[in-house]
Amino acid sequence: MGKDKIRRFAEIETFSNVLQLDAGKPYRGTWAGGFFKNNNPVVLELACGKGEYTVNLARMFPEKNFIGIDYKGNRIWRGAKDALEDAVANVAFLRIQIEHLLDYFAPGEVDEIWITFPDPQPQLSREKKRLTSPRFLSMYKHLLKDGGYVNLKTDNDGLHAYTAEKIGEMELVLHVKTADLYHSPYADDVLNIKTYYEKKYLKDNKNINYLKFSFTDNG
Repeated sequence: MGKDKIRRFAEIETFSNVLQLDAGKPYRGTWAGGFFKNNNPVVLELACGKGEYTVNLARMFPEKNFIGIDYKGNRIWRGAKDALEDAVANVAFLRIQIEHLLDYFAPGEVDEIWITFPDPQPQLSREKKRLTSPRFLSMYKHLLKDGGYVNLKTDNDGLHAYTAEKIGEMELVLHVKTADLYHSPYADDVLNIKTYYEKKYLKDNKNINYLKFSFTDNG
């Protein structure tokens, strides 16, 4: 491990807005009241990387609580540090493996989920690791409140098509589907938030896919 990574791992140990591994388990079912000290909705960003989406969403919606989740501490260091320096109080980061979500969040505790540019895991043998595989979708259904949304932004056409297929197979409610977000009518201020990786993809003229779906109809 490089010196910079070692320094970042040591530094996030001191961050008040970062919980690592088992340290997050006591807040299961009480994230809003127990950690954030309010009754506001809880929104997750999965595989949050440097936390650009998490922090920018928190800035845009101070009436909600945002938690960025990733296992790579040297990445979430950036978002956590930015949030602390800018006094963005409605944001936290949780360093865990995403497959253990049910150990950290109670049924119906989450209002919305964002998945921004995850590893598409294109090999068939790694399908279960895709964050929109039935395995993970079942977790999200368990955690989300009725009508809670899942949002997927990806440059990977294969993951976009795969996710749309699973939405159909599982009879979920599809609200938005586009294979070219920035040439669609859906590119609002929220969807115009761009991660480090998205900026790289756009420089290469890659199209950005977006899906928004829920497990029950919002009416």
